[in-house]
Amino acid sequence: MSFKYPDARRDETVKDNYFGTEITDPYRWLEDPDSEETKKYVDGQNAVTRPYLDGCSFKESIKKKITQLWNYPKFSTPYRHGTKYYQYRNTGLQNQSVIYVQKDLASKAEIFLDPNTFSEDGTVALSGTAFSEDGQTFAYGLSSSGSDWLEIKFKDVETGKDYKEILKKVKFSPMTWMHDNKGFFYGAYLDQTGKADGSETKTNENQKLYYHELGTDQSQDVVVVEFDDPHLRIGAHVSHCGKYLVITGTKGCKNNLLYFAQLDSGKITGKLKLTEVVTEFVADFEYITNDKNLFYFHTNKNASNYRIVIIDFDNPKESEWKDLISEHPKDVLDWAHAINENMLVVCYLQDVKNIMQLYDIKSSNKLHDFKLDVGTISAISGKKYHKEMFFSFCSFLTPNIIYKVDFDQGSIKETLFHETKVGDFESSKYETKQVFYKSKDGTEIPMFIINKKGLVNDGSKPCLLYGYGGFNVNLTPSFGVSRLVFIENFDGVYALANIRGGGEYGDNWHNGGRFGKKQNCFDDFQYAAKYLVENKYTKVDKLIIQGGSNGGLLVAACINQAPELFGAAICQVGVLDMLRFHKFTIGYAWKSDYGCSEEQEQFEYLYKYSPLHNIRVPQNGGQYPATLLLTADHDDRVVPLHSLKFIAELQNKIGRLPTQKNPLMIRIETRAGHGAGKPTSKIIEEVTDTFCFISRALNLTFSS
Repeated sequence: MSFKYPDARRDETVKDNYFGTEITDPYRWLEDPDSEETKKYVDGQNAVTRPYLDGCSFKESIKKKITQLWNYPKFSTPYRHGTKYYQYRNTGLQNQSVIYVQKDLASKAEIFLDPNTFSEDGTVALSGTAFSEDGQTFAYGLSSSGSDWLEIKFKDVETGKDYKEILKKVKFSPMTWMHDNKGFFYGAYLDQTGKADGSETKTNENQKLYYHELGTDQSQDVVVVEFDDPHLRIGAHVSHCGKYLVITGTKGCKNNLLYFAQLDSGKITGKLKLTEVVTEFVADFEYITNDKNLFYFHTNKNASNYRIVIIDFDNPKESEWKDLISEHPKDVLDWAHAINENMLVVCYLQDVKNIMQLYDIKSSNKLHDFKLDVGTISAISGKKYHKEMFFSFCSFLTPNIIYKVDFDQGSIKETLFHETKVGDFESSKYETKQVFYKSKDGTEIPMFIINKKGLVNDGSKPCLLYGYGGFNVNLTPSFGVSRLVFIENFDGVYALANIRGGGEYGDNWHNGGRFGKKQNCFDDFQYAAKYLVENKYTKVDKLIIQGGSNGGLLVAACINQAPELFGAAICQVGVLDMLRFHKFTIGYAWKSDYGCSEEQEQFEYLYKYSPLHNIRVPQNGGQYPATLLLTADHDDRVVPLHSLKFIAELQNKIGRLPTQKNPLMIRIETRAGHGAGKPTSKIIEEVTDTFCFISRALNLTFSS
């Protein structure tokens, strides 16, 4: 089947010189989202893609099945603030989950805040919340159309009414209250000019930390922390004792500076006096809790698998730091949470599965091992001074299970609080296994495979292979409706490869896929594909690869490097122009993983794999796999220009070839962003379209 793609003007005069290498950027004009030419081009692409997706004969069946399976009640762990309990709930198909409140766990739950009332189409979402220490005031951030920009509002818990003030131009912000309940710290880019709605591409610079006094206008807010570096993002956390503000400075997505300020009981009128703790970008430091002047941090300083250190803020020199929990030789200390005065819940990652333990802060002795199946702790709630906690567990075949732990019952025991049921889903019909395969350099890579029981490995099944491989992100087992539909109704196999660049095995695993070692990520993913074909889970013609954001980069790089390995590719909101990504919105923060084309050595390896710059005509008359790019008009994380420039180059260089029969398309969503806060209706539409593309492109039958 041949396709008539829209013409994209090539401006061969746009050139950049990188250390003597001249590179043409003919689609630079697509970097302007507001130009009429760009809008016309977007319309032209949708005019090709939309009929193709809508022409899938199984579309209604696919959407009906996804909707049916998605329609089950969802519950978060309960959170206690003040004297009340709060919980996110969704009846099934609500666009946004609703916050409910209870006087106690036995009383009737009532609606506290319903984000669905903020917009007709569900595109206004909650993004960040914080209760005051006494539980009387609720600060909540609202994001529109999936943008990272927030507006913060304040609600009186007793009356249910909002305060008049609204905090604007908030982005990548902490939300933390003074313990006198009168004021609140947040981060904002109040100096940013022009649009701030998520459709702009302007770099975010000069974030400042502000103190807001409740009941006053934002214009009266006080700058309490700012740094000279315009790219520094500021984190802040009022300590559990309320007497300190712990401050971090982060330039990229790895390693942070660490400071603290003492909080006096008087009025905050200006900049806080900062005490330096860590002044170089050498490691990550995350505040856990404190006992007076002794502060506990989760860190990878001199510990690839992380440890918990004690820093005395009266004498914070590194030579005086002590270990509470030392680095484990194999397992990764993923996070820790303070509970019940002097206890720490500690979660480890062991071969990409969670293990949870309880420790005594005073003695560092282990008190308890929580009994868990193979899966993931997806949420935990409970404060340092609470004698109870809740945690959620899930796996590939287990939807959310919530457990409650009471610490005043003598013995420590988790009891079932809520178990989620999903329609007629029967987990006993499926099986999950973890395999380890060798990558190109011999490194053993773990991969989860989920399929129906009784699978005969004859190479006849379609297989969906998912990956990410970056920014220390762990891909652990989770429950997902769409993958179950793929397995059940396409009679498919789902595989998740835990490639290097992620954090599944600590810092060393992450570093194995950073900077000049990024090619390891692509090799790991391609060898996952080879494993699945060689072991007859599928065949090349039925193998689909999928990834989003950094995973979109992964997918695009792999179809460039080895188009013959895949039948189809789904590239979601991908980072695809590796020479210019740092010039837009928050892109400069990714230099901590990718490097930057303004440095010669880094330019050379970026140029070798940058998807936009490495589209090649396949050898021996081959073709690219069927490829669908997905982006959105309000994605201000990975701006749409990445996908627009890539599809223009792909269609120009490959789409015109007589041998290229597979479709090369892009789906451009409106009133949506990078993914966070996306309404249920849009998620279902996106999954439906993705499956329609796969079905048509690979001639797969959807059995309803």
